[in-house]
Amino acid sequence: MTLTVLLAAGHGVFEEYDAPLRAAFAAQGLDAALVTDAAPESVDYIVYAPSSPVQDFAPFTRCRAVLSLWAGVERIVANPTLTQPLARMVDPSLTQGMVEYVTGHVLRYHLGLDRPASKWAPLVPPLAQDRRVGFLGLGELGRACAQALVALGFDVAGWSRSPRAVAGIACHHGADGLRKVLQCSEILVTLLPDTPATANILNAQTLAQLPRGARIINPGRGTLVEDAALLAALDTGQIAAATLDVFRTEPLPAEHPYWAHPSVTVTPHIAAATRPDTASAVIAANIARVQAGQPLLHEVSRSAGY
Repeated sequence: MTLTVLLAAGHGVFEEYDAPLRAAFAAQGLDAALVTDAAPESVDYIVYAPSSPVQDFAPFTRCRAVLSLWAGVERIVANPTLTQPLARMVDPSLTQGMVEYVTGHVLRYHLGLDRPASKWAPLVPPLAQDRRVGFLGLGELGRACAQALVALGFDVAGWSRSPRAVAGIACHHGADGLRKVLQCSEILVTLLPDTPATANILNAQTLAQLPRGARIINPGRGTLVEDAALLAALDTGQIAAATLDVFRTEPLPAEHPYWAHPSVTVTPHIAAATRPDTASAVIAANIARVQAGQPLLHEVSRSAGY
């Protein structure tokens, strides 16, 4: 029987994913028809992006899984009509993109590449082993980025809400663990999911716990940072600089103070883009697993929200 796979996404997504998904289905030996419209009761799987007009999943009574094109699922996980299993996107290219983004900006701050050169005044940076980098979030992306920095010799500590063990990284959890990581982080990277427990985790109180002159890199979620508190900390010098890739409102409004602040680098949500070829392979492999009676990979915990 031919599977019906509904690509439920916004404008232009079908054109990007049509050929890669069909090729990935063929590579997995799946007899699957990719469609953008179908009777809900005929749909076997939904490939989903939050820009989709599909918001009521109740009519999709035959659907065996919803497969997100995005790593973040905060805009769908709480949907009360979603009773089907939900898989988040864990794409090797997405992970590699995030590793490159984080490594690049950590090295930029570590080496002082933003420092203006108005005269010949050599300032030798410390070696990586003497630079302390902290991570808030040790999930798939956080671990990959932290381990990349460990491989370069950085002194890396990480915090997660539940206990983790990652080779080469001083891992902490809980309120006391958060304080320890903040206090030792000359460069702090935030890669937590967007949940009620992580909202505004960088606020006036926690920013004050960082070493004076710390740098912040946030490619995680815009809601992790209390914007007014960060701007105030930048103005006092408590925080020397911030590189921000994600925001509460996107695109970032033209009048937002981040655009004009001399110590803020704004990037337009580019740290970890989903790439059609590799994402399609992930989706097809997951569908093949379910068809073979195997567990769905990267299934989202509804209670945890990720």
